[in-house]
Amino acid sequence: MQVFEFMLRHSMMWRKTGRTRSAETCLTALNSFKRFRKHVDLSYDEVTSGLVQRYESYLKEQGLCRNTSSFYIRQFRTCYNLAVEQGLTADRHPFRHVYTGVDKTAKRALRQEDISRIYRMDLSGLPQAAFARDIFMFSFFTRGMSFVDMAYLKKSDVSDSTLTYRRRKTGQSLSIGWEQQMQAIVDRYATEKATSYLLPLITREDGTERTQYESKMQQVNRHLKKIGQQLGLPIPLTTYCARHSWATIARDRNVPLAVISKALGHDNEQTTRIYLDSIRTSVVDDANRMIIEGL
Repeated sequence: MQVFEFMLRHSMMWRKTGRTRSAETCLTALNSFKRFRKHVDLSYDEVTSGLVQRYESYLKEQGLCRNTSSFYIRQFRTCYNLAVEQGLTADRHPFRHVYTGVDKTAKRALRQEDISRIYRMDLSGLPQAAFARDIFMFSFFTRGMSFVDMAYLKKSDVSDSTLTYRRRKTGQSLSIGWEQQMQAIVDRYATEKATSYLLPLITREDGTERTQYESKMQQVNRHLKKIGQQLGLPIPLTTYCARHSWATIARDRNVPLAVISKALGHDNEQTTRIYLDSIRTSVVDDANRMIIEGL
């Protein structure tokens, strides 16, 4: 089986099993590698150290930073290792001379005082900024839920004072105690266009859902940036800050690291996953409630 076909097949397989994020990253890596190869396919036996080094040089020539280049190469390596496991080729260790690490990035976490300032900021008369702030706070209240997961939340996902959803990145199911602060945000936009979605990040169920939430994410982050600048925050404010901030505040409030990992839905090794599953959901909800009430 050729490389392009193999990567496409696994992307489709991951999508069918609910691992949407894995499917998308594999497809992104495939498209990048196709451009490098000028759409000329090859067998896995032709994947050599020299080829991978040339691919890395190509990525750098495209102006990509080292972390982004490493991201593409890691995705390619994942599929290569699967091909080795399935006996399609012998392992020639073609990735040993390229960078596959992750450089330390800029700080993305805010202090509790900063989150509180965002939460209590007077944005009356600025509906778009207020909406952006509400989406940021909803993410924070739900332990740093990603934008795409918020976008695809359904009204039916809230039942018996619990929000249950499946992470699109990993397919993992998470449950979160439903707090009044979350309900207040939902109620604020209950009169928006009625759909089966919990939040008005997708307002039409017509097959354009992905385009809708991506456009809305750009709008939200644009307004969050302005809010951050107005408050003089130490880092650019984006929806992604909510996740890092929640984890950092939890750590500062002496929440055990295992509880934080379970709250964030970290995709750990099997032995660690068994341990995390032993932590009661009520313990995680108590930690989240303590953080929310501290704002």
